[in-house]
Amino acid sequence: MSMLDMAKQWARKIRRDVVALWIAARDPRVPWYAKATAGAVAAYALSPVDLIPDFIPIIGYLDDLLIVPVGIMLAVKLVPADLMQEFREEAMRREKPVSKAGLAFMIALWALAAVALTWLFWPKPA
Repeated sequence: MSMLDMAKQWARKIRRDVVALWIAARDPRVPWYAKATAGAVAAYALSPVDLIPDFIPIIGYLDDLLIVPVGIMLAVKLVPADLMQEFREEAMRREKPVSKAGLAFMIALWALAAVALTWLFWPKPA
């Protein structure tokens, strides 16, 4: 198996696990702390807006290559294994959702950063 095939297979598993975590965040059998982690990770991963935009050289892909997979691994460990297997099977039958909550959070975070920077660098009266 080539490196490209292995990377494609890894990406499919990541996509499946994100959808499975999205399902886990809504299931009443999952403990609250696992729900919170799974929901946050899924909302961020499914959001069409990144915390660090991809057009920024090097660090733009840092969240996609490091932050998201680490968050997924943590959330998967918190969800009980038997439930996670059930959610993975369900995720394979579903289409990838889009997180409107993740989008709203990222937009709010960027707006807050813009307001903070404006306040910080606005000329002060002498």
